[in-house]
Amino acid sequence: MRTKSWIALAIVILSRGKCGLSTCTTHYLVAMAAADLLVVITEVILYQVRRHYFYWSFLSITPVCSVNTVLISAATRCSVWFTVIFTFDRFVAICCLKVKIKYCTGKTAAVVLATTGVLLCLKNIPRFFTYEHINIIDNVPWGCNTVDSYYTDPGWVAFDWIDTVSTPFLPFAVILLLNALTVHHILVASRVRKGLRGESKGENRNDPEMKSRRRSMVLLFTISGSFILLWLTYVVNFVYIQITGIGADRNDSQYIFNYVGYLLRNVSCCTNTFIYAVTQSKFREQVKSAVKYPLTSVLQLINKSPP
Repeated sequence: MRTKSWIALAIVILSRGKCGLSTCTTHYLVAMAAADLLVVITEVILYQVRRHYFYWSFLSITPVCSVNTVLISAATRCSVWFTVIFTFDRFVAICCLKVKIKYCTGKTAAVVLATTGVLLCLKNIPRFFTYEHINIIDNVPWGCNTVDSYYTDPGWVAFDWIDTVSTPFLPFAVILLLNALTVHHILVASRVRKGLRGESKGENRNDPEMKSRRRSMVLLFTISGSFILLWLTYVVNFVYIQITGIGADRNDSQYIFNYVGYLLRNVSCCTNTFIYAVTQSKFREQVKSAVKYPLTSVLQLINKSPP
């Protein structure tokens, strides 16, 4: 619950636009935080908490359970792909100055985010039809069990592979490629600017442009690096299962590894808010102001009240 509150607070603070970030960057960060919040609500609260503590509840009715599973998948993929398009936006802003003027705008960011979100939601609708009930009690279907045809039918097998490749393998490749190109561009640009400014190795002159790029790099690499590290266990486990074809029992170490992979995957959807706090000084200032605001308001009311 604290994580949900912090993410909601991050959305409010970023939406105010007082963190010293550009409009397009703010749009991307708000969208990523919103997707992370949806993951926490659908995966952690509505699924995991329900599964372990409130199994016989309204949420366990088969249609409701199926809808929630679709929402979990859509929210997770939105969180991943919003990270990808944010990485691409920073790549354009740093490396493609001619395109930056037209692409890195608030309007473009809104269109890209909306289009991506709609497409990902539509893509996950078929997942609703991959589940069937486990029990029927008083003519009410309960539980969600994957239909057997999902593992054998060519259409569903193709759907599963496309879904797995699109998340997280393709995002992995795109983020690594864009970060590599961004680092190469910044290193080359840094050497060129130092040469033009006549800096020697022992000098350390202030360069506002390079400082701005460093701040962008810190935010970009922290977010994308966190994503890659936290999804790595999930990816390794998937590749291992596909190569060996070996499943796992509940008491097996592979089962634990698989469970840890899912855990870290969910954690990756909760880290961005803390990354903002660590890398953005103005964001920290806004958080402090938000935390102090209730106490300050109470003290002001007390001071204004008549004796």
